[in-house]
Amino acid sequence: MAAADLGAAEWERSKISNQDLNLLKKLGISKKPKALCFPSEESYPTPPMGYRVSFVDHLIRGLSAPIHPFLRGLLFVYGLQLHHLTPNSILHISIFITLCEAFLGVSPNWALWKRIFFCRRNGSPNVAYNIGGVVISIRPTIDYFDVKLPDSVQGWRKRWLYIREENHGCAEDNIPPFDGAEKILRRRSWDAEATEEERASTEALMTRIHELQNTRGKELSGIQITVYFLKSRVQPLQARKFPLWKYTGDEDVDRLSADLEVKDLEKLVRKFSSLSKKDSVPSSCRVKPYIADNALPEDDASEGTASAQSPPPAVSPKNKRKRSDVEDSGTSKPEEAAPSSQKAAYDPYLESLISSDDEEEIPTWMWLLERPMIKDLIRIGAQFIGYREYASKTEEKLAEANERANILAQKLEQSEEARKKAESDAIQARAEADKAKADAAGVEDLRKRLHDAETSLSEHIAAQSAREEAVLKRIRTQNRRFVTRTAQEFELEDPDNDPLLDAVSFLEFHGTEAREGIDQAKAGLSRLFLPKERGTRNFP
Repeated sequence: MAAADLGAAEWERSKISNQDLNLLKKLGISKKPKALCFPSEESYPTPPMGYRVSFVDHLIRGLSAPIHPFLRGLLFVYGLQLHHLTPNSILHISIFITLCEAFLGVSPNWALWKRIFFCRRNGSPNVAYNIGGVVISIRPTIDYFDVKLPDSVQGWRKRWLYIREENHGCAEDNIPPFDGAEKILRRRSWDAEATEEERASTEALMTRIHELQNTRGKELSGIQITVYFLKSRVQPLQARKFPLWKYTGDEDVDRLSADLEVKDLEKLVRKFSSLSKKDSVPSSCRVKPYIADNALPEDDASEGTASAQSPPPAVSPKNKRKRSDVEDSGTSKPEEAAPSSQKAAYDPYLESLISSDDEEEIPTWMWLLERPMIKDLIRIGAQFIGYREYASKTEEKLAEANERANILAQKLEQSEEARKKAESDAIQARAEADKAKADAAGVEDLRKRLHDAETSLSEHIAAQSAREEAVLKRIRTQNRRFVTRTAQEFELEDPDNDPLLDAVSFLEFHGTEAREGIDQAKAGLSRLFLPKERGTRNFP
């Protein structure tokens, strides 16, 4: 199963700390006005006009704008953008450029690069990264400097920002336009090996590298090269006015800041490598680099000029270039050979026109390509072609965006229907809840009425018991009276079968009514039989 490419989904909101800002300030990367622009709340890079996307961990490892022509050539040949490279890959390129310019005395050499490095995809069997999706690795058969790189750089993908796009006199120094969703496609150039011709032309450089590694008492290491470019305060991956072999020290025009403090330098070296706090950090190189005060030997200078004219070609690596030594020197005529210090700028578009030529000799008209006006015309034409291709890609991406918009519209319609259904279900559920609540209220009312009835019944039973107790008390009283008159007691143990007790109880219950009737009868009789008042006539 192919690994899933995360693409644009891998980006998230940038998280740059105050410590990162202070480090960029110390290194001089943010010294120029508006050199850096920091994201606000966006979770996907949208660089302002004139800016490109970069990372804090790329900048502190030697990257600055305008970028070095060799780096731009690598991106062109490998078909990559800056965010495709890991911080360790950026450091590999910085060390290589520093090695070539300061210790070999040549411009970065594409043939030498192919002998040492190759590209591979970064990821797992199930996931292929887009940010940092390509790793530059040393060929296992090559004896190269041990850089002691860390296994991984934690959290670097979240520390992205915008750097101001600049050029160094030509448009080729610009950083390629940003496309965070562009898929990484493996190319044959990723693992292209040096041809026999290139191996022969770089054999002396490889020998020199082995000497730098193995000369007793003067061994050079990848850590020492890293320390050197950090102490020089020159960004190796920046397009500079002069190469490192012309470095003039504190007053050099390409320096970005003053010397770093020892503790800051050691902290950076440990950040770039797997060195622990117990490991010592070299304070200087055992080999004196080529600088203005330590000029290149004349023989090395002439060899360096020739080897420097082998930047990454703009076509498939299988196309071999067979050019005369005069052409390799970057001159139009043998008698007009340039000094060794003048390195020809890498023009990938011009290289793409001549690198596919398989003839032993170059036609005469090809020398016209070296003229400034023709080169400008070629550059403009190539840029036009590039813009046309970019416009074509933009149209394709616009069509993809429209298709995605249609899909999103369908999903939005489906979600709207789902929302309406959810609202309807919610209304029905609310009605059922209200009904259940009303039923619960009815049950509660019945429970309350039942409780009131039980309470009333209990009170009635208590009142009845009290009344019965009062009746029983009065019966006992009547019993004492009755005994004195009749010498007979009530049967209080079994009152239900005692007729006398029943009669007394009846009399007790209805005695009041009887007494009222007797009183009324007496009154009536009195009115009938009492003598008439005086003054009345008595009849016989």
